[in-house]
Amino acid sequence: MGNGEFNRRRFGAGLIAAAGIGVAGQGAALTPLMPCPPDRARITGPFGSASFTVDVVDTDASRARGLMHVPSMPLSYGMLFIYQQPQRMSFWMRNTLIELDMLFIDETGVIRHIHHRARPLDETPISGGSELLTAVLEINGGLAKRLGIAKGDLLRHPAFAGQLGTCSCP
Repeated sequence: MGNGEFNRRRFGAGLIAAAGIGVAGQGAALTPLMPCPPDRARITGPFGSASFTVDVVDTDASRARGLMHVPSMPLSYGMLFIYQQPQRMSFWMRNTLIELDMLFIDETGVIRHIHHRARPLDETPISGGSELLTAVLEINGGLAKRLGIAKGDLLRHPAFAGQLGTCSCP
């Protein structure tokens, strides 16, 4: 069973994350960072940092399915859509039952656009803008604003091999 199917089963079961999201503010004590495994992503920016367990979808079939028919997603989880070539991106919420924030990301891991609170079941196209992008991170709706995640913040994940320094997660 692939990683995507494992996480899909967890999401479908409606598992609630008891501990919430790992967030470190600017004033937090520095701790050694470990390399990110493929199912972890870390966003860093002026707000501090936030870590997520992610379901990586990088095939046409898994991207087409996305979070369709998933009734809930734990707070500290997300779905990371990865594309091999930079491109303009557009998503919709067909058959998606939960509100989502969509973070559109370039090939270096920089968040270039955020669509806040995409409405469940809405088929209106949601564009990442005119820039060429390689990834989208979907997290629970309203979470980006709540945490202070903004355009220009950096998503660290092994998919972005060209990032300066090391890709690391707490």
